[in-house]
Order: sequence, then C-alpha cells, then structure tokens
Amino acid sequence: MTAEVALRLGRAVARRFRHPSRPGRVVIGKDTRLSGYMLESALEAGIVSAGADAMLVGPLPTPGIAFITSSMRADAGVVISASHNPYMDNGIKLFAADGFKLPDEVEAELEQRMEEMEAGRENGASVGADALGKAVRIEDARGRYVQFLKHAFPRERTLDGVKIVVDCANGAAYEVAPRVFSELGAEVIALGVEPNGRNINDACGAMHPEHMAAEVRKHDAALGVALDGDADRVILADERGEIVDGDQIMALLGTRMLAKRTLPERTVVATIMSNLGLERALAGCGGKLMRTAVGDRYVVEAMREQGLLLGGEQSGHIIFLDHATTGDGTVAALRVLAVMLEEGRPLSELIAGAMVRYPQVLVNFAVSHKRPLEELSEVQRAISAVERELGVEGRVVVRYSGTEAKARVMIEGTDQARIAVQANDIAQAMRRALNG
Repeated sequence: MTAEVALRLGRAVARRFRHPSRPGRVVIGKDTRLSGYMLESALEAGIVSAGADAMLVGPLPTPGIAFITSSMRADAGVVISASHNPYMDNGIKLFAADGFKLPDEVEAELEQRMEEMEAGRENGASVGADALGKAVRIEDARGRYVQFLKHAFPRERTLDGVKIVVDCANGAAYEVAPRVFSELGAEVIALGVEPNGRNINDACGAMHPEHMAAEVRKHDAALGVALDGDADRVILADERGEIVDGDQIMALLGTRMLAKRTLPERTVVATIMSNLGLERALAGCGGKLMRTAVGDRYVVEAMREQGLLLGGEQSGHIIFLDHATTGDGTVAALRVLAVMLEEGRPLSELIAGAMVRYPQVLVNFAVSHKRPLEELSEVQRAISAVERELGVEGRVVVRYSGTEAKARVMIEGTDQARIAVQANDIAQAMRRALNG
C-alpha cells in the first residue's frame, strides 16, 4: 500500500463515480495510523486531478464515514484503515453513495483501471486546469456522527449514573465514542484515547480486551466497551469483567427482538464461524440462524437480499440495518445498554440467560499454497470421520484465510479435549497434503 497506489485509486474512483451534472464528490476518512496522512494526501491528489471533489473528514470510524457518505449525498466514500491490524499495515475500504460497501465486481473494475493506468493503457494524467476538482474539509463530521449514534439509543432513557469503561484502541473513535456515552449521561472511564500514529491496537481495544476488563473490575463499572482501530467491531465486558463477544451480543439482542416480534423472518445472519450456541439460543425462542462466508460484507449482502435487520460476526462486527449500513461497535454497545436498562438486570445475568456457548477450538497454520479443499482426499476423509463422531452436537469448518497464507480448522462440540485432538488431526492431514 503505497502513495502511488493510492493516487491511482483516487483517479480510478473519481472516473468511475462521475456525476452527469456536477463534479463527482468523494468522502475521504481515516483512522489514526501514521501512514494515513500520506495516503490521504495521495488519494486527495488523485481524486481532484481526475476532476472530482474530495471531502475530507479526518480520523473517523469506518461506520461514520459510511454515514457521512450517505447523509451528505456524496458519490462514494473512501476509508483509509487496516482495521484491527498493527500500525505498520494499512488498507482502503470503499463505500457507494448509499453507504454500503462496493460489490466485488465494482472493486474488480477499479483494480482493472488501476492496472491499466500503471501499464500506460489508460490515461493517468490530470484533467486540464479548468476541470480540476477541489478539496474541502467537513469540519462538523464528528458532530454529525455523534448525533447519529445517539439516535441509536432510546430517546426516553438516559445513562445517568451508569459507569462505563470505553477503550478506543488509540484509533478512529478516540474522540467520538467517549463523547457519545458521556452526552447520554454516563460516567466514562476512557482508555486508548491518546493516538500517536503507532499505538493503534497496541495492547488495547477489541484485539486485547483484557485491559478493558481489568478496568471494569477496578472501577466497579456496569459495562466495558472495547472497539478496534476503525471502530466497526466491539467486544464487551460485563460488570464482573467477563468478556462478551459478538455471538453473545447477537444472542442477547436477537432473542429480545424475537420476543417483541421485531426480528424479520425470525432470522439472524452470522458467518460459518459463529458458535453453535447462538444457533441453539435462537432456535429455542422460535428463531433461526442464517450462515454466510466469513466477512461482514457477506453478512450485509445476505441481510439486504432477505430483508433482515440483525447480523454480525463472532469477532464483534454487529450490523443493525435499521440504523446503519455496516458494523458499528458503538451502536452495538448502545443497543446492549438499552436492554440492560429496560430489564434492570446486569449484563452477566442477561448473557447467561441468552446463550450457552459450545466449546470451540480453532487451529491456524501457515500454508505454502491454497489447493482447493475438495482435491485433498485425505483431508476430506479426516473431516468426514470427525463429522460422523460429532453428529448433531458439533460442527467442523475448514477454510483458507482470505487475507493471509494460512489455513484454519474450527471444530465445535461438547468435549473440549476431544475436539482439540480432532482439530489437530485435520490440521496435520492438511499439512501433509499441502506441504508433503
């Protein structure tokens, strides 16, 4: 991810999202990584040099940039962020005018344009001086987003007297998240709110929630909230400092929506990695779980196709399509707080009654290449043997990572020790098949 790549992408986006009656308008936001400044400038240069206007919002959570893109009627939105990764990584996410992530085919088209620019097959030069776009800074973007977030909490309630620990991972939510909870009346203990460009996700936030959980116990707080670097995912801690993940959040909120008959098709959407306990919890209340491939974009696509409202991932991406177009960690925390206040019960009790987690083992290992799993006969035999042994009381998921040269074996069942052995057996079979 270099300045040259960002420059070409800016030009490709500007040309792809031209507006017929005015210059195209593209929102640019980022998290707090040191390289974000460089990439922001390069994207801005690419966009304005291709005749579109760049709308700069500075550090803002990914869901906030999606919101600004839609609410300000921009033609596209660009997020400079590597999410939960360490500071030396960076990446770019793209949103369409409606605030939803671009479909795969549009991203492929943009990549093709960039390749043609690099090869000299498409003109990568600037437009003439009279056709250049302009760059403007949206000074009130954070204030707009804060108001948007507060609307996710019941208007008739406040957080007066509620103590909350909020860990912002030294990332994009370092200003907005504490402000939201504070303006709703909570007493906020803010962590991870001193970004220096290099400390994003560093021993803090959703990737390291143990620090937040310890602070919950220390301050006798009612809730702990740990966001990741771009604040589209959340991990919670109850009043005892026990970790609450995305599956447990979906179980709590999904069962409450089922009881109120506000869950369309009585269905929650999650990925193949979500715990079997979530599926059983929903079924016990007359609901069902729809599973997708790993990735919040696939969850959102299924939700939109089926007209559903609640979905997410075990990792903490929780999507509420009645309020947002992508995962939003702060919105998820506010929805959980609303249930806590409505029922007058601590989170530990609510979670215990919502879902019983099945033991789960995940084995990750490096691979030199990713042969189709169906071609690996030894692996298929190992998987089938484990599935027969588990029966209806377990699941096996074997897949390749979408972003790393790794394979992942996940098994759920009732016996933690046994499924650990089974997962390692399948992993060894894959190592033999892939690496000789």
